[in-house]
This record gives sequence, C-alpha cells and structure tokens, in this order.
Amino acid sequence: MTRERVSQRGTSLALSAADQSRRSAQHGILTAGTTRQGNRQGPAVALPRGLETGQRFSLPFSWAALGPFFAWLAFGALIAATAAIAVYAAAQPSILVPRSTAAFPGWLAGPLHGLFGSLPHSRGALEFGLSAVLVGMTIAYVIALLAVRTVSMRALWIVVGVLMALLLVTPPLQLTDLFNYLGYARLGGLHGLNPYTHVIGEIRRDPIYLFSTWHGLHSPYGELFTALTYPLAFLSLPVATWIFKVAAVLASVGILWLVAVCARRLGRDPRLAVAFVGLNPVFLVYAIGGFHVDLFMLLASTAAVALFLSRRDRTAGALMMVAFGIKVTGLLLLPFMLVAARKGRRRLHLVMGAVLAAVPLAALSISLFGLTFSNVFDQSHILTQLSIPNLLGLAVGAGGGTQAVLRGMEVLVVAVAVYQLVRMAMQPDRDWLAGAGWVTLALVASAPWLMPWYVIWLLPLAALARRTSLRAVAVALTLFLVLTLGPDTTYVFNRNNINLLQTPAGRASMTLEHKLVSGPK
Repeated sequence: MTRERVSQRGTSLALSAADQSRRSAQHGILTAGTTRQGNRQGPAVALPRGLETGQRFSLPFSWAALGPFFAWLAFGALIAATAAIAVYAAAQPSILVPRSTAAFPGWLAGPLHGLFGSLPHSRGALEFGLSAVLVGMTIAYVIALLAVRTVSMRALWIVVGVLMALLLVTPPLQLTDLFNYLGYARLGGLHGLNPYTHVIGEIRRDPIYLFSTWHGLHSPYGELFTALTYPLAFLSLPVATWIFKVAAVLASVGILWLVAVCARRLGRDPRLAVAFVGLNPVFLVYAIGGFHVDLFMLLASTAAVALFLSRRDRTAGALMMVAFGIKVTGLLLLPFMLVAARKGRRRLHLVMGAVLAAVPLAALSISLFGLTFSNVFDQSHILTQLSIPNLLGLAVGAGGGTQAVLRGMEVLVVAVAVYQLVRMAMQPDRDWLAGAGWVTLALVASAPWLMPWYVIWLLPLAALARRTSLRAVAVALTLFLVLTLGPDTTYVFNRNNINLLQTPAGRASMTLEHKLVSGPK
C-alpha cells in the first residue's frame, strides 16, 4: 500500500512538472537554468556567482512562440531584403549611396556592380522602395524574435553570416560617415592638421573631399578612434575604404558573439539575445550598412559587460575607457557597473582598470592633438525634423527644439540616471543592465540630431535585460526610427512642402548645418 502511494505521488509530480514545462513553452518563457534547442531541452547553463536563479527571460511579447517555419520565413525575408538593397545600391549612382552621383568608381560600387545590369533608379521609386523594405524587415524581425527559439544556434549564425557578407560587399548606405572618418584621418595623418581644430574643407584637393560631407565640422569622434584611423591615411582611398568596411563588419560579428557570451553567463537563451541585436533592421541597414564608428564603441562596451559578468573588473574598467576613447557615449555604463559591483574591492578594481587605461589614452591624445577634444558641441545644436526634442517642442507650443527644450531633455536624462542608480543602490537584486538601458533610451530620445543607428546603443542592454519591457520599447523605437527617418518620409515632406524646422530654432539649426556642411570658403 505504501509503495502504491509513493508511486502515485511520483507520477503526479512528474505530470505536474511536464504540464508546467508545457505552459512555460507556450508563453515563450525560459528559466535561467535551461535553454531549448528546437523541441528538446538543452543542458543547464551554470549561473555566475552572485546572480539569482530562477529568473524568467521571455520574448519581447507574451504571445506564444511561433514554429520553425516562421523562423525560416523571417530569415529568408531579411536575407532577400538585404540582398535587394545591396544589388540596387551597387547597380548605379542613386540616393541609396550619397555622393554617388558625383563619383561612383568601381571600388566604391563593389563586386555586385553591373551584376544585373541597369535597374530602375528613379528617386521617388527608390525612396519609397527602401522605406517599404525597411518596414517589411521590421515585421520579419518581430516574427524572427517570436520563432528563433525553434532553430539551432548554428542555423542562426549561418543567417547572420549571410547577412554580414551581403552588407560587406554593399556600398556605404544612406550617409557618408565612413568617408568623414577617413577625411579626419587624412587631415591629421597625411596633411598634418589637427582634426579637432581644422576641418575637411581645408583639404579640397584631397580625393576624400569629394566623398565626404561635413566640410566645416571639427571631428566629433573620440581621440583614440581618430588615432587608430591615422595609418589608413597613408593608403590609397580604395584600400583604406575596404579595410574600414571589413573592420566594421568584424566588429559587428564581435558584438553578437559577446552578446551570446553575456547571455550564457546570465543563464539566458543566446539565440534570442543574438537575434534581438543582429537581426534588427536598423542594426543591419544603417549601422553595418553605413559602417559607423558606433560599432567599435559598442564592441568595447559589450566586451566590458562580458568581462564584468566574469568578475574581471580591472579589464572591464579599462575597456570602458577604450569605449569612451572611441565615442563619448561609451562611458555611460561605468557608473552602473560601479553600483552593481556592490563590494568595495570590485569597485576599486573597476576604478583601477579605468585609471590605468585612461593615463596612456590621455598621453596619446595630448601627444597627437594637444589639449583639444572631440567636438560634441556643434551636432548637439542642430536638429532633425522628426527628432523627439523638436516634435515635443512643437507639440507643447515651445517653437520646436529650442535651447530650453534641449536643456530640459538633458535634465531628463540626468534625472533618469540618478533615479536608476539610486534604485540600484537601494535594491541589491535590481537588474543593472536594464537600468543602464533605460538611461540609454533617454539619451537617444534627447538627441536633437537623431540618427537611426543610435538605437544600437540600446540593443545589447535590452537583449540582456531581465524583464521584457525594455525589449518591447526597443522594438517600438526601431519602428519609430524606420517610419520617421526613412527616405520616403523625407521625400513626402519635400513633395508637400512640409518643413518642421520653419521656426526660429529650426532656421538657426539649418543655418548652422549649412555652415558645417559647406565648410570654409
């Protein structure tokens, strides 16, 4: 009789556990101790010391996860869309590649040039087509997030590899920042002019002038980044361009690998984390497709997070200074690490690492550039029509992105940072990655010169955060940027004579922008 009861109780517990597992799978929930490979339970993931167990890590939405058919449908759509952009961008001069109407040599067009002959390239059709493709990619991105747990990690890496290969052979998309980077490198390395006190417009006879845009802007980029680009100045422009493109794509792969490492160390499914960052359409088309410096900054800061999770605090602190040396926004995570460290010894190691890295970086900066620093002032005083400060200023009747509105947004960022840091100090188990993510979101929202790829600052933090709310907001921000900053929006505004900068603040911004673009006479 006793054996029967024990057997019945064991069967009951087993059925209860199976039922709970089935309900969890239906709601897209993964516990911190397990991952799922297709329909099978994978091995448990060991949690780093000091982390809570049993924390739930769910999809950006609470819908039931989709099956593998939808995963591959979404992957196929993303690859097809990226391939279409690559082929059209390489086919002939167009609005997809700025300045290509002035010059479109073979080394810029890339190996896909002429592959399909001449393609339709009217401005209106291309602007509408690219915007429609970006919206379609955003939909495919959401579907991929809902279904990615039904495919293997290897399959996801193959998809990422195909996307990266397509973007590598694509000409720089939408903006000319890559050539601005090379312009500042040639300004200092080749012509001996400090890029923090001189402008690209002073080297009009250099071939880089034709491909660059900001001819009157002192470099806004970090001193370490500028120093690292100096060797490219002594190479031919085609070779320097392709070296930079390869480096940017490798940095992107590095970011995704580090995100996977961090997810595993937090006991979370790396497939969702990698897909959340790597399949984001803005990350693909604007960040990687534009070969932006933000990728290198993000590589250093994400590496710092991975090292911090492994309790290698000195190296983590040093890498935070490297991120800062590439772009000033890279330092944002350091105060959150200091609060999250809790123990005085770990904080001391973080500070020691940061100081030990800051000393040689400062010495390098002073030796090359003297007591001059990156110019973050000018671009913080120009507006895009649909930046959040400008829209907010118009909505409240303040006249768009006035100085008062911009200062108010800066105060908001500081307030969000203080709030998150205080809550972390008071609640030891609070997720520091989410806290840093909310501050990053506030920073992006406060940007008067809002560019689509700024959202990538948020993506790794949202992907690794414990709760789903930050991921949902990151997806919403992606859609907002695709809709508002897509090329068709600009085309529609121009066709209908809509200009949200027809205010005193807006006109001052346009005057300053014209000065920074045109350069010295």
